[in-house]
Amino acid sequence: MDHRDPAVDADLARRNAREGASIQSLVAEALREATDLARKEVALFRAEMSHNVKLLVAGIVALLASSVFAIATLVLLTDAFVDWLAVVVESQALASLIVAGVMLVITIALVMYGRSKLSSATLEPTHTIRSVERDGDVLSHRRH
Repeated sequence: MDHRDPAVDADLARRNAREGASIQSLVAEALREATDLARKEVALFRAEMSHNVKLLVAGIVALLASSVFAIATLVLLTDAFVDWLAVVVESQALASLIVAGVMLVITIALVMYGRSKLSSATLEPTHTIRSVERDGDVLSHRRH
């Protein structure tokens, strides 16, 4: 014969139901927080990439505009420098070669500088990467 008290059984059933509901609400809350976190990370990534692309475009436009003015200025300065140097070295051809060599060295240096500013590291979303790494660290500590 079973000597169990029906009131104790009912109390035990209610407690089990509350614990099950409590676990379900915790899981639901964790899923909502994870979704919200992912949404915020995507928004941060988009904002950072948009900002980086704007900086990149502004840099390219500035380089192109300065190149147009630099070419016009260089033509005038080169002509004047060749004329002055031709008097000093007493040879128009030698003066032209010297000036062209100097301009070639300057051009190579400027190309190397410009390419370094357009590297892929400039476009890397560093803030988003750090944020995702921090979130991963926080989540991994929650599990332990």
